[in-house]
Amino acid sequence: MASHRRPKPVGRTRASILTAAAATAVALSSQGAAHADPTPTIDQVKTQVDDLNNQAEAASQAYEGAQAKQQTLQKQVGDLQDQVARQQDQVTNLQYGLAAAAADQYASGGISPTVQLMLNSHPDTFLNQAGSLNELSSSQTSTLKQLQGEQRKLDQDKAEAQGKLAELDATTQQLKGAKDDVQAKLKKAQDLLNSLTEQQKQAIAAQEAKAAADAQAAAAKVASPPAASRDTSRPALSAVPAAAGSHAQAAIAAAVSKLGSPYVYGAAGPSAFDCSGLTQWAYAQAGVSLPRTSQEQASAGTNVGTNIANAQPGDLILYFNDLHHVGLYVGGGQILHAPHTGAVVHYESATVMPIAAIVRP
Repeated sequence: MASHRRPKPVGRTRASILTAAAATAVALSSQGAAHADPTPTIDQVKTQVDDLNNQAEAASQAYEGAQAKQQTLQKQVGDLQDQVARQQDQVTNLQYGLAAAAADQYASGGISPTVQLMLNSHPDTFLNQAGSLNELSSSQTSTLKQLQGEQRKLDQDKAEAQGKLAELDATTQQLKGAKDDVQAKLKKAQDLLNSLTEQQKQAIAAQEAKAAADAQAAAAKVASPPAASRDTSRPALSAVPAAAGSHAQAAIAAAVSKLGSPYVYGAAGPSAFDCSGLTQWAYAQAGVSLPRTSQEQASAGTNVGTNIANAQPGDLILYFNDLHHVGLYVGGGQILHAPHTGAVVHYESATVMPIAAIVRP
């Protein structure tokens, strides 16, 4: 028969080890819970999203700057290539003329060593040789000097075209990098928003809507449009501060007409805008040409400092040290602007962001 042994009782030492292990596991578990990242609040998520949107806006302005430079370079390269082709035709025609002179000499009894040298050497080399000009007719001398000048111009044009092509290639790479940067930051911001509950998303939307409504009300008080023409959902075009100059009034009226239009990075109207696209489009309706990016627009007028008290309706308000955002001042401490992806053209306090410059176009 098999013997049945009773299990040995747990010794005091073994029990102590088990108890210590259990206590350690509990302690580690508690410590892990204590060090786990807390769930971010709505305000923290909004702050992170706003920061990412600001970064995306800065990248967007870099993208637009590279895009504008690319377009300029493409035109310059095209013009230079046309110029090189015309210059090559000039050189070829002159070379044909010299070849014809050589053919005439050959038919008359042979080509002189001077003409052979003229045809087989670079014009500079030939003209630098002492006494050569005495062996040429005045017509040949004139033709060869002209060829020399045209060849130099052709070489310069080719070198310039090559330089512009290299610059264009570098700008194209910069353009791609800037675009990728924008898209990466926008995706990260959208992922943060997607992590919120529907109730939290609605709370953020309500906060932004209230801020826009408050700013719109403040701007409407400054403009003081006639009661009969006032539209509570959208200020009337007559609601433009009388203190603004004619161009400024027209630009503000144009911007007001685009209230509610979506922000789309790289867009410059007429149905969607980014920040500098809105100001450029609005002023274009007033007959004033502004550069494409916010950084360029910062130099498109008179800088009146950074104190909002000095601002006049129609001024451009530039934000952040790198000038990556711009809004159109409408008076009463308010701007109209296209802030970021997911937002629309709306009023907001002019001091909601750090002002870097106030420019009067």
